[in-house]
Amino acid sequence: MTEFGALVRERRSVRMFLRDKPVPRELLDEALALAMRAPSNSNIQPWRVFITSGARRDRLVAALLEAASAGFPESTGVPESFLPLRRELGALVYGAMGIARSDTEARRQARLRNWEFFGAPVGGVVCMHRDLGLVDSLGVGMFLQTLVLALTERGLGACVQVSIAEYPEVLRAQLEIPDELTILCGLSIGYPDPAFPANGLAVPRNPVEANVVFLER
Repeated sequence: MTEFGALVRERRSVRMFLRDKPVPRELLDEALALAMRAPSNSNIQPWRVFITSGARRDRLVAALLEAASAGFPESTGVPESFLPLRRELGALVYGAMGIARSDTEARRQARLRNWEFFGAPVGGVVCMHRDLGLVDSLGVGMFLQTLVLALTERGLGACVQVSIAEYPEVLRAQLEIPDELTILCGLSIGYPDPAFPANGLAVPRNPVEANVVFLER
């Protein structure tokens, strides 16, 4: 119980990786095998993951950066009423990196790192069949949470990235992702850069009672 709690608290969204420290394939295989134990509706196991590294990863990054440099996506994917939470997180992350709100170029460069997988040597794209729905996306989420915890247990870092999915046509062309799969998010995997200040950022969480209703009578 204590070990699991420590693992959950240790997990962070890593935003800078050691580019030249490769991830052993056996660690990826172990973590993925554990993640495959995640529950899913009717045992459909709806997650489909494309993992890339080496020259293929570099070509994907180049294509993503070309698309992002031409113009960032207009939509953040966050409803208007929830945007204050996004802005709060942005202030924390950019503040940890020492980037002022008025420094437009530094913020642009930092944002572009999203499409470099934050320098991670391993990049992933998570998909689900287009005919599946919200219930099955819960299964994908449980798979992802299990995966990032398993990676954390092995000394690796990860970041689940909605930004990667904002250029689906690039991902399909570079990774040969078939049309019947809906692209949900990206995933960066590697060893965290200990010198990057934002990697130590502890993002606050709500108290339990803010999100959970207990009904006893």
